[in-house]
Amino acid sequence: MFPLEIETLARLLIDEARERSLRIVAAESCTGGLVAGAICAISGASDVFERGFVTYTNRAKSEMLGVPGDLIADHGAVSEPVARMMAEGALANSNGHVAVAITGVAGPGGGSPLKPVGTVHFAVARANRSVVHRHERFDGETREAVQLAAIRTALEMLRDAVA
Repeated sequence: MFPLEIETLARLLIDEARERSLRIVAAESCTGGLVAGAICAISGASDVFERGFVTYTNRAKSEMLGVPGDLIADHGAVSEPVARMMAEGALANSNGHVAVAITGVAGPGGGSPLKPVGTVHFAVARANRSVVHRHERFDGETREAVQLAAIRTALEMLRDAVA
């Protein structure tokens, strides 16, 4: 279903989270649930995967994750502050220990000079730790390539947070 590299990252994440008795949550926009899907495609995911939020619209980000509408209006949905709030909101609205959030422009349309196609913001929140943010520009990529790159990055960030 997913490329071998993503399956391997998901399998390693599940094993590492299981060893530490940690539950994982995903809050996704431009990946539309694909991070959750990559994790849940692996047998044993139910040991560690708590839930996923697909918050494609601004309203969903506000209603499901508690991202303030004025924050979205001020910075745009594809921004560091929104990604950070998505990750924090995913933890607050779940029984998880570690949450990843993704918001970006997968394309092929929807980009702008300030936020071109391939712009993706990630954040990982873990209880009693600082939120980690990462900004990527997956330039010149197709929608599928941007989403696959985002899944890889999210799984890598989760593995770092679980360690």
